[in-house]
Amino acid sequence: MRRKIVSGLVFALIAVVLAGTFAAAAKGPKIVFKTDKWDFGKIKQGKDVTYEFVFKNEGDQDLQIGNVESTCGCTAALVSNKKVAPGGAGIIKVTFSSAGYAGEVIKYVYVESNDPSNRRAPLRIEAAIDVPPQPKIDLNRYMYDQGLVIEGESLETEIVVINRGELELKFECTLPGAVFEAKGKPAAFPIAVAPGKESALTVKFPLEGRVGFIREFILFKTNDPLRTTISMTISGYVVTKLQLKQIFEKYKSIIK
Repeated sequence: MRRKIVSGLVFALIAVVLAGTFAAAAKGPKIVFKTDKWDFGKIKQGKDVTYEFVFKNEGDQDLQIGNVESTCGCTAALVSNKKVAPGGAGIIKVTFSSAGYAGEVIKYVYVESNDPSNRRAPLRIEAAIDVPPQPKIDLNRYMYDQGLVIEGESLETEIVVINRGELELKFECTLPGAVFEAKGKPAAFPIAVAPGKESALTVKFPLEGRVGFIREFILFKTNDPLRTTISMTISGYVVTKLQLKQIFEKYKSIIK
């Protein structure tokens, strides 16, 4: 009988301690959102959409809102109140810009506060981006290294421009000092590429008077709404004939 009484007292003491712990944990600010996710549904590419996340301070101390961060630059968030009293409410206004996105998109916004149990509350937004028919540029490569080049020669390579879109692609290339050719003749820009087709160019960049490491950027301007400007890197290491001779003399035993 005595054991039962002692056991009962122990359990009662544990219950009191736990109740005190939970009560202590419940004190302080507490951020609670009416909903922490929102689906914008199907929207057209390029459209901006906004949703207001409503939250309440269900704690017994003032709630302080800190930074509001997103997972990318496509979302912007504004806070109605940085300080919310117990029982008070506030709004996190989130705007999503769909420009440059396609298909299913999910993004997160993180709300920092002094809520000890939820320091960085996540908010989720999602949308299905409807992309209209458009041209879509792609290159067979975005970087070309010619390696060792003798002084007076040129950096030279072929570039294949591909249209992976549904509408006609138009583009032009620029690189001061470079010569662009199409089918052995000077390229006439802008060049049009039908959907699913490609166009080959040869670029020649003279290296007169230049030695050492060379890196240049070919700039492509297009009517692709998602990639109006892209670039390709061409590079090489230019040596004089004397330097080439010295290199040969130094490593001729290995070459043999």
